[in-house]
Amino acid sequence: MTEFNSLNPHEFPNLDLSILEAPTKQNLSQKGSSDHKPRILLLYGSTRERSYSRLLTQEAARILELMGAETIIFDPAGLPLPDEVTEDHPKVQELRDLVMWSEGQVWCSPERHGSMSAVFKAQIDWIPLTLGAVRPSQGKTLAVMQVCGGSQSFNTVNQLRVLGRWMRMITIPNQSSVPKAFLEFDNAGRMKPSSYYDRVVDVMEELMKFTLLVRGREEYLVDRYSERKESAAELSQRVNQRSI
Repeated sequence: MTEFNSLNPHEFPNLDLSILEAPTKQNLSQKGSSDHKPRILLLYGSTRERSYSRLLTQEAARILELMGAETIIFDPAGLPLPDEVTEDHPKVQELRDLVMWSEGQVWCSPERHGSMSAVFKAQIDWIPLTLGAVRPSQGKTLAVMQVCGGSQSFNTVNQLRVLGRWMRMITIPNQSSVPKAFLEFDNAGRMKPSSYYDRVVDVMEELMKFTLLVRGREEYLVDRYSERKESAAELSQRVNQRSI
């Protein structure tokens, strides 16, 4: 357990700091891991002035920072539609650089017509599976969340899981779905005490644990027999060509 004596309890009125666990390398095996804070990128899926996916994402970032992470929230405002501009657009480059920087990610989208929002999907569509010899998202951890305008649904988090698998990310088991999100935040944009808030804390705690366990081991975890076989065949072909 980590001590939080230096924190202002008024900044986290919904948290019982006496029982909150901040995963650190002291209570997890960290062989091969880096010493810097876990780097977490957070993406949300609405550009509305009062965006509940943004508010939930900001709440998640506060919790992650309390647990010892370094966080950056990407602002999707101004990001063009995929194929509308070239990849050297500043917002596209900003997003891709942040993906490369991150060791874990949080994806949060509103549910619209039973699906994730176009704003959110556009962000993922700008992230390539490969950049030269680098796979930007492969081996990074991922937590998924959604906000609902009505009753609780899991359509969007289920779709985000499919996307995470496609992007070759390690998606944690826990997830968050907040129904009637307009009731769950106060006028200052802070999430009210509830079981939904406690679930968000659970999800961020689990993301931190998985990130600490995975980082430094990504290359081992994503190493594939089929790719080793392909590389061996290419090497053999080059050797044969040189000997001719």
